[in-house]
Amino acid sequence: MRHLLALPLLFAGPAFAQDHATHDAHGPSHPMPMASDQPEDDGESKAQAPGEDTVTLDHRMMNHGAMEHEPMDHGSMQHGSMGHADMDHSGMGHDMTMQHGATATPSTDSIPKAPPPPEAFSGPLHAADQFLGEDVMAASREEVVREISGMPVFWFMADRAEYRARQGKDGYLWDVQAVYGGHVDKLWLKSEGEGSFGEKPESAEVQALWSHAIGPWWDVQAGVRQDLVGPSRTHAVVGIQGLAPYLFEVDASAFVSNKGDVTGRIEAELDQRITQRLILQPRAELNLAAQDIPELGVGAGLDRIEAGLRLRYQIRREFAPYVGIAQEWRVGQSADYAQAAGEDPSVTNFVAGVRFWF
Repeated sequence: MRHLLALPLLFAGPAFAQDHATHDAHGPSHPMPMASDQPEDDGESKAQAPGEDTVTLDHRMMNHGAMEHEPMDHGSMQHGSMGHADMDHSGMGHDMTMQHGATATPSTDSIPKAPPPPEAFSGPLHAADQFLGEDVMAASREEVVREISGMPVFWFMADRAEYRARQGKDGYLWDVQAVYGGHVDKLWLKSEGEGSFGEKPESAEVQALWSHAIGPWWDVQAGVRQDLVGPSRTHAVVGIQGLAPYLFEVDASAFVSNKGDVTGRIEAELDQRITQRLILQPRAELNLAAQDIPELGVGAGLDRIEAGLRLRYQIRREFAPYVGIAQEWRVGQSADYAQAAGEDPSVTNFVAGVRFWF
């Protein structure tokens, strides 16, 4: 770079060299000398054109063979003293255009203007159809549309439908629920009962509840409960049902009967996934009463405790047989009522059943 900048000094004479030194010292505010200010040469240089403010080099005097063409080291150039912007390129005879870091701009002619080729639309409309099948994905999309559209849906689940092997007569138990409605308000039906084979059920009830979502995890419920066996009782019900922290499914209800009896029930269960299909479910249930109810064999305070452990295998998510064990205790005055009726206040049940929903 220095060799190229020195060429005008060699051929322009001492006056040009002096002014160029001034240019280096003071920057671009000092213009390069006019050709008319230069001393006359030996006659071999070209005459300066009128009105031309550039220095013209005579190529006949330049020994191109002797010129050393060294690569320019842009990193070593001191841009602080004289950068590319400070150089008056118009004063050079050569049209030296230095493209330092220039980037080519793509032409708009390179952008395709034709529509996509037909092959772009040869695949399925939905990519998942190619892997899971059109029938499976069509049913899944219909279910999503139904759920997010706010239309009422129906859901039924038999949480426990089981055979109970125990000392004495074997028995049975059912615990089913059905829901109809939307995401916020719905009709919730519940029924549960148990008994021994060959005898009338020991207990049976049905509940009809209005359920209102108070958050993403909880529903508050209110309605009526009707006992189907034993002394006739109709109860007003208020409760809460949902998913507690750590994924405990909780159902807690308070009952007030038409006889003025106040009772309560708390149920909790937890699904512990062992594998994708094998699930261990611990479950507990507490029954309480605010007073003695002799005709029902219920004592005040804690009436009955049930704790169980069930292991189920999901053949499908909607259908899962299980086996397990359930222990029942009558507590306090309720135990006395059971013994007076010839019943054992503590019963162990080996259970086998099925859990299904649709």
